[in-house]
Amino acid sequence: MDNGNETQKTTSGGSRKIIVLAALAGIVAGAVGVYVMERPSGNIVAGTNSTDQCTAKTDTAKKIDAAATGAVAAMRGAEKPQSMSALSFTGPDGKPMRLADFKGKTVLVNLWATWCAPCREEMPALDALQTKKGGDNFQVVAINIDTGDDQKPKGFLADIGVKSLALYRDPTMGVFNDLKRKNLAFGLPVTMIVDKEGCQIAAMNGPAPWESDDAARLIDAAIAAQ
Repeated sequence: MDNGNETQKTTSGGSRKIIVLAALAGIVAGAVGVYVMERPSGNIVAGTNSTDQCTAKTDTAKKIDAAATGAVAAMRGAEKPQSMSALSFTGPDGKPMRLADFKGKTVLVNLWATWCAPCREEMPALDALQTKKGGDNFQVVAINIDTGDDQKPKGFLADIGVKSLALYRDPTMGVFNDLKRKNLAFGLPVTMIVDKEGCQIAAMNGPAPWESDDAARLIDAAIAAQ
């Protein structure tokens, strides 16, 4: 009887542990589900010609890597620069566009969502960077990946006082999934520096103080390196 009771206790304890672990797994799965979702999108990153053109820009990427210091040291130059021109999303007017539409500008591409706590902290800094550096040579393109309509992201930007950033969106999350397949995105936020010809020359995961002097110097270096 004693052995039976102990077996029962062990089995019961094991069952409780399994239930707890299953519950935790469910919470984690819900939190990161967006990162493993694969939805059809119009995003086919890079064609043969643009890929060849971008691959030749390793020296530019090394310059960006060297310029990423201090507060933005997490930004790493691309070992194999690749074209991002075909990335598709919607513009502030809701019409389809591609990153190729920014040809001629150095672009800081940032992916964010309203449920991303680090994004909430980072967005005002990105807004400040756009205010400080935005113009004919440079633009911050912050792409929201919330599903559904644009009411929540619009309210989010208004709540945190963003004024200079335009609302670009990809509710299919195709942009995120494309970057994930290329080992560029592991969570949110994710940020890339894309040159005037649409080549990704640096990337980082996680937030950064983009309003800082280190960030301004990095952007200046990215513009000058091309």
